[in-house]
Amino acid sequence: MTHSLLSPTATLLVGSLRAAIARGGDDEAVAARVSRTLAGHLTDPFLLSAAQREPDPNAYRQHVLHVEPDGSFSVVGLVWLPGQETCIHDHVSWCVVGTYVGEEEETTYALRGGRLIPLRVNKTPEGVASHLVPPGDIHKVCNNSSSVAISIHVYGADIGVLGTSIRRRYTQPVRAW
Repeated sequence: MTHSLLSPTATLLVGSLRAAIARGGDDEAVAARVSRTLAGHLTDPFLLSAAQREPDPNAYRQHVLHVEPDGSFSVVGLVWLPGQETCIHDHVSWCVVGTYVGEEEETTYALRGGRLIPLRVNKTPEGVASHLVPPGDIHKVCNNSSSVAISIHVYGADIGVLGTSIRRRYTQPVRAW
C-alpha cells in the first residue's frame, strides 16, 4: 500500500530506502545501511504532512506512510505525546528508528532466567537513527519529554499485512536497576 499523500521529500526517502535495501546483504548490513539513509532525511521539515504528525490522546499513533509493493519494507511515522510508551517487545524483522521531532527514550533488555534484565537506556535526539536486528532486540520506547516526539520507522516487513512490527510482548518481571 503506497500512500498517495507522501510529500515529494518522503517520496525521495522511499526511493533512497529502496536503493539501500536492494544492495542486499545480511540483516545487520541492510539495517545499518537503511539507518544511515534514513538519518540523511530526518532534518527535512517537509517530510511529513500535518495529518501525518497528528497524535492520539490515548496511545502513541502509527501512521503507515509506505509499504513497498513486494512487501519487502514499510515506512511508518509514530507520534508520541509526553508519557506515551510501547510495551516491552521484540520485532518480526530488522527495524530502523529515526527521531524526526523531539526525543525518544529506549530501554533495552535481555531475557535471563525468566526475568527481563535492563541493559541500557538510550536517548535519541532529533536527526539520529539507529537499528535493531532480531534476535536480541527486546526493548521499550517512550516519550519522557514534555513535548511531542515523532519518529520514522523502517521495517523489513509488510506492516500493511501484519499491522505491527511486534513479534512478542514481554510480561516477565523486570529486575530493578
